[in-house]
Amino acid sequence: MMEQSKFDKPEDIIYLKQFVKKHPDNKMGWYLLGKHYRDAGKEGKANYCFIQAGDIYDAFEQSSHPLAVSTNQLEELKAWEKRKKRKRLVRNVTVIAVPLLLLALLIPSIGNQQQVPGDDAVPAVADGSPGLGVVLVPRKEKTPAGYAFGEVMKAGGESPPKVIAAHLEEKGGWKQWNGNARLLMEMERGSGQAQFEVSMLDRNVCACDPADAKPAASRFAEWKKEQEQHWTVSSAIVQYRKLYKKWPENLDALVRPYPHNVLSGEGEGMAAMFPALLAKLKLAASQVENSTGGQGAKDAAAQTAGATSIGSNGLFQPDWSKPLEIVIDVSNHTLAVVHNGLIVRSYRVGLGGSKTPEGSFFISEKVRDPNGGDGIFGSRGMTLSNTLYAIHGTNDTDSIGKDESLGCIRLGEADVEELFDMVPLGTPVQIKNGTLPPDAKAPQERFRLAPKQDESNPAKVYRWLT
Repeated sequence: MMEQSKFDKPEDIIYLKQFVKKHPDNKMGWYLLGKHYRDAGKEGKANYCFIQAGDIYDAFEQSSHPLAVSTNQLEELKAWEKRKKRKRLVRNVTVIAVPLLLLALLIPSIGNQQQVPGDDAVPAVADGSPGLGVVLVPRKEKTPAGYAFGEVMKAGGESPPKVIAAHLEEKGGWKQWNGNARLLMEMERGSGQAQFEVSMLDRNVCACDPADAKPAASRFAEWKKEQEQHWTVSSAIVQYRKLYKKWPENLDALVRPYPHNVLSGEGEGMAAMFPALLAKLKLAASQVENSTGGQGAKDAAAQTAGATSIGSNGLFQPDWSKPLEIVIDVSNHTLAVVHNGLIVRSYRVGLGGSKTPEGSFFISEKVRDPNGGDGIFGSRGMTLSNTLYAIHGTNDTDSIGKDESLGCIRLGEADVEELFDMVPLGTPVQIKNGTLPPDAKAPQERFRLAPKQDESNPAKVYRWLT
């Protein structure tokens, strides 16, 4: 049942009408006025107000939403207007659209978290969760600041104390991890207070003089490096569970000799991030399993929604636990490592034209320095679904971008070695015609793991369809 609005006093109704005239951008005011019209049976006027309220309407109409617990919405609105009249500005903080600041005040504070120190440091908080979160705002989003605040609110107490909202470059419907990024805003929870200080970093978002974005850019760049490691470890944990029907106990269970080399080495910080990441993945898996049970199980799963919508490195994304995948586009000779509509890596490849089969595969074997004679397979090879097709290196670099193989996928040496380290055993591979943007671009700094085990298989001579 919808909660009845509580604006029985004529002066309250008059106040709301005057309020939205003076503050037409305040979504909270529109929402409260819409509730009045709905209760009065004026559906047309109510719907108009709710449209103006946008995502605030959705937030308050959901009984499970953190905002729905507020019972003094009108008083909060009046208090906000009084504060606005005082025109108290916080140094180095850009005040943005009114309703967003009001929403920030409604977000419950996070208990037992350390205050974020310094401009350059973004440490994890006491419970092991990240000190920095990142919201990747879709380019098509017309109100990016509102979108970012909405994600923070949905996360509730699971939100990190500092959050950066950013636009990633998009091409052909894909976000580009290594493309140009625009930092839009940074939100930092006040020390011991249920509020955020907001620094706008892009004048196109706030129509203001933005704050210096260099410190945030440095934090964002460091976060991106860590995020790549989180994707790889997370994917390895998921694939290990599929392969061995159990969860790995530690990172060493993933980094084993051939043919059990789920991961091809260890990156700095991977061992430290493993326990928290494993716990998050178990929680996410439990939520999915509970959602298929009765109402009690679903209610229990709903209580973990905030926790499972944020990755262990603070990435705001509902499907953050989905493992990395490989997509190969035969129409433009491109191979990409992807995650939820985001291209993490993209390479030019050599193919075999019609000899390269389209369809769904997985990496069933990873081998270092595959023995094929005369180094024709390069330094790395990955068998597809136990067939004679593979993704491998080549000593014929001129064939990259052409259809000269017998069906396999060829990469340059630096590309195949980076791919070998980034994607674990079991990674899904989709070979399609026409899906990826053609301009493959590798980053300046390559993803690398330090080898720990013997991943070679010298006893076997490989007969891949090179």
